[in-house]
Amino acid sequence: MSLDKTYRLVPGTTIFDSEQSAKGYHLNQFCMSLMTAENRAAYLADERAYLDAWPLREEQKRALLDRDLNAAMREGGNIYFLAKWGATLGFSFQQMAGSMTGMTEEEYRAMMVGGGRSVEGNRIDHAVLEAAHAPGEPAGHATVTGAVFTSHVPAIGAALDHGKTEEPYWRPVFEGYEYARAWERDNVPDVVFLVYNDHASAFDQSLVPTFVLGTGASYPVADEGYGPRPVPAVEGDPDFAAHLAHSLIRDDFDLTLANEMAVDHGLTVPLSLMFGDVEKWPCKVVPFHVNVVQYPVPSGARCFALGQALRRAVESYDRPLKVQVWGTGGMSHQLQGPRAGLINREWDNAFLDRLVADPAGLAEVPHLEYVEEAGSEGIELVMWLIARGALSDVDGSGEVELKHRFYHVPASNTAVGHLILENRPRAEEPAEKE
Repeated sequence: MSLDKTYRLVPGTTIFDSEQSAKGYHLNQFCMSLMTAENRAAYLADERAYLDAWPLREEQKRALLDRDLNAAMREGGNIYFLAKWGATLGFSFQQMAGSMTGMTEEEYRAMMVGGGRSVEGNRIDHAVLEAAHAPGEPAGHATVTGAVFTSHVPAIGAALDHGKTEEPYWRPVFEGYEYARAWERDNVPDVVFLVYNDHASAFDQSLVPTFVLGTGASYPVADEGYGPRPVPAVEGDPDFAAHLAHSLIRDDFDLTLANEMAVDHGLTVPLSLMFGDVEKWPCKVVPFHVNVVQYPVPSGARCFALGQALRRAVESYDRPLKVQVWGTGGMSHQLQGPRAGLINREWDNAFLDRLVADPAGLAEVPHLEYVEEAGSEGIELVMWLIARGALSDVDGSGEVELKHRFYHVPASNTAVGHLILENRPRAEEPAEKE
């Protein structure tokens, strides 16, 4: 079932939601450019030329040239961004607001002095509300078809990129993914929701968000100091991502939404392992970054609950997409201090066992155990719990099938773990006829 967006029915009101944000992204970024005196002068010197330098739709440009704020709002503009445009033109906020109501600035000011606009006559019409909520024929919905769990070691990417996959050191690692590549060829998804952590590539110490959902149309490959990996850029799915944002935030998960973001090995290495050397990735990707670098990091229980909310979000999307959820990072490894090089085979394999058979119990493992037993960077494994929580056996609405399991030590500084679980939701019961 689709998400409730009844707020769109409030008369005379445009709510700036994820869909509006995607629609008006470049328009609002244009407005942000006017926060310097130099750019304001350039805009005022030749408005059309300045607008033409931005990837704006003609309807957006026309709205600005015509000083039509209502049209700009329809085209995805947000009033706080548009206020910067208005200030550049010398408009007061009351002048801007008045123009959207058909009033002069003086008339609008007089209305506000008189107590403002009454809410009476400005609520949702009940007939409109009932029509909007009338049941319609379901058009199908998105489903989670499976989950992939894998390490995302940067040296694996380097071995792939420099033709070292057949060297004795690396051959056992890549043999462990031969089944995975064949499985993906037979089970190509429409979208991968890929959970990973950024490694000081897109986010530095100036901004440390806990959860970041990529809502953009594409994502360039980050330069991590050695140049970008020679792999394709990542194509996003803005509509689906906007839907997920709406659902997850309404489910009380506080997300940072990123329309622009470079993606590093945490995301590209898993794509290479699963899809091989390709000119274009065979599906769209919704990146989901989790902070596991600076404490506090989210708990396993929080990640597991987020995965459950994610499946609800996916299944409320009214298009028949096949979605895989990938959890990446780990396994045991420590990259710093006198304990650098720590590997714990026994703990890793117990983690894999419990991830399949007892995910709810595994979600209760405290941070201290991850750090003490799996190393300081082993905390990345909490991200696997997001993917595990998105499968239907968690709430008893289906089953999972283990298709592949692989474990190997070492790959550079880490242990490598890999699982594939296929999701088998039970068919919905047909509605009883009255």
